[in-house]
Amino acid sequence: MILQRALSNMSNRFGKFQLEVAGLVALADLQSIAKWTAITDILFLAPGIHKQSSAPSLSGGEYPPTGALTSGYVFRVENEATVHFLQSVGKTGNLLNLTVDSPPTTTKEKLGCLIESPGKLPLFLYAIGQISTIAVVIVLALFEDWWALVILAMWISARICNTWSIKRRSHMGWKGQTEPGVNGDLLILLTQDRWIRLRGRVDDLEAVTSGQWLRDKTSFDELLITFSTLAISFSAVLSGNSSTTGSLCLLCLLLVSAGLLELCTGLARGFRMYGRLLRVVGKPTPYIRRLDLAQELIQETGRDDWAIGLGMILTPASRNAGPVLL
Repeated sequence: MILQRALSNMSNRFGKFQLEVAGLVALADLQSIAKWTAITDILFLAPGIHKQSSAPSLSGGEYPPTGALTSGYVFRVENEATVHFLQSVGKTGNLLNLTVDSPPTTTKEKLGCLIESPGKLPLFLYAIGQISTIAVVIVLALFEDWWALVILAMWISARICNTWSIKRRSHMGWKGQTEPGVNGDLLILLTQDRWIRLRGRVDDLEAVTSGQWLRDKTSFDELLITFSTLAISFSAVLSGNSSTTGSLCLLCLLLVSAGLLELCTGLARGFRMYGRLLRVVGKPTPYIRRLDLAQELIQETGRDDWAIGLGMILTPASRNAGPVLL
């Protein structure tokens, strides 16, 4: 009763002022949900729901050259979600160490993996966002603003459809030859001189670096994405039917959720894919020259073929050839 009275007073205070932008805010061209999808796909309402399917484009088309420090083999990281995560944690002129853990087997390990990815603080912020959604549903029901509830239901339906499509497309496909029990050590050269050293079992490294992250869309996936986009667009058309207080609640929900989701993605220090947990270990190590990094790792690994393949050092023949006159 107290809450209803407060909401009624708020509505009277607004008078005939109309607020119909909540549906338009939902159409904002933000990548927050797409970024969160690339880290860990858990339901979260925020502006840009219709942009979730564009998550593979977050890496900007970068396929960084990578050298296997244990075998000398040079290749490129093809998984867009992994590349995006490495871009977000990498630092120019620094080497950052990361590890990949094998899939958990016990319930306790699975729960720990869920907490570590993306981290305790981001998950706490995520919980606040979920509580905010529930609170808005309760407020709208008490205020009997059914149009606002319909709009909110359309947003939730669109989010579920997009998440369903992502889950359908994210099944692990081709990952190369399995090498059980073999440890791997990769050096990844990102643009802007961001260097990543990624260690773990070879099978786990292949799971997060090779092959497709999301398979190509099927007709059913296209149908789900189309329905989601139309639902968000149609919610903007219907937003004028909700009350001023209801529109204000929806607008506040979107703004708060957008801020929380950006904080979640910015603070994330872990990344989960196919049951594997990729996480940052320690702090970035600065280097004055990339050559210093190469020489240090060559001395540690006892081989330089990977450095030659990555173009970090010259071949022995090139070193002895002297300057080339053009």
